[in-house]
Amino acid sequence: MGLEEKLPSGFLLTNVEKLVNWTRTASLWPATFGLACCAIEMMATGAGRYDLARFGMEVFRASPRQADLMIVAGRVSQKMAPVLRQIYDQMPEPKWVLAMGVCASSGGMFNNYAIVQGVDHVVPVDMYLPGCPPRPEMLMDAILKLHHKIKHEPLGPKRAKQLAANPQEIWTEMPSSIRYDKAARKEWIEAAEANRSDQYSLERTQAVQRGDLQHGALHKALEKAKK
Repeated sequence: MGLEEKLPSGFLLTNVEKLVNWTRTASLWPATFGLACCAIEMMATGAGRYDLARFGMEVFRASPRQADLMIVAGRVSQKMAPVLRQIYDQMPEPKWVLAMGVCASSGGMFNNYAIVQGVDHVVPVDMYLPGCPPRPEMLMDAILKLHHKIKHEPLGPKRAKQLAANPQEIWTEMPSSIRYDKAARKEWIEAAEANRSDQYSLERTQAVQRGDLQHGALHKALEKAKK
């Protein structure tokens, strides 16, 4: 019996690190920074069909001093690079950067003197999103992965040193199809300790596609259909 069962209703048990990171995740305000065609997809993500308001992100701020996340949506020219850096410097800490699309991530097809070959030459990037342009679903997936990173960020150098021994456990999110399967969860944890959780997830997906392995609920439904 846990301590929470002894407390009256209305009490919440947590620690400062989890609470602070949860509040940061639930109020991640992006800066208005669309540079090219990727910005159209970013606008669609904030509209009613996809509704970023579910994640507390509907407020795209015109002022960088009120923003936490810079979504670099589109190619960055050499003339725009110092402006981008200035806006980044004006954002308060903590702040994060998402490179949306192949042009922002690596320059894309614009391999010439006028375009910065990757926005990480100008600002530090926390999440790269491929695609030309990426769909709103892809942007939401990248945002959710960034949420997972923020939720597990350590507070202070001492906490960072404690968690540095196993970075795979911090940054990698366990897929839901594995989380609720006891055998698969055990295998995934062992793979994460060996720093190969991504490889394990890929091998498991390929096994499912070949028919060598079935997820629990799907396997039960197929067996019931055969009977």
